[in-house]
Amino acid sequence: ALLSNGLRERVTLRVDGGVRTGRDVAISAMLGAEEFGFGTIAMIAEGCVMARVCHLNTCPVGVTSQKENLRKKFPGTPEHVVNFFNFVAEEVRQLMAHLGYSKFEDLIGRADLLKESKEQLER
Repeated sequence: ALLSNGLRERVTLRVDGGVRTGRDVAISAMLGAEEFGFGTIAMIAEGCVMARVCHLNTCPVGVTSQKENLRKKFPGTPEHVVNFFNFVAEEVRQLMAHLGYSKFEDLIGRADLLKESKEQLER
C-alpha cells in the first residue's frame, strides 16, 4: 500500500518485538524494515534473568534495582551488550555474503529473496 500510494519514501519502517538474531534482522530488512528494535534479548545479554519483578525493586541480579545490596550482584558490563550486537552484525554480514550483497541498504525491500520453508508449510 505504501508503494502503490507513493508513500514508501516518506516513512521509515521499524521492526520491534522478537528480534533476536542476525537472521531476524536480515529477514526483516528483506521485508522492508530499515530500523530494528532489540528489547528483551539486549537485557538478557546484559545479565537479566527475566524474573519479571522490575517494578518491585527486587531484581535478583540487580539490573533494575536501586538497592545497593542487589546492585552489587549485577554481573553485566557494557561489553556484554556490545559483544552480543557484534555477533548479530557478523551473522547479518555472513547472510549477506551468502546472498551476494555487500551493502545492507541493497537488502532492504528484497522480499523476492525469501523462500517458504517446507517445515513451515507443513505446520
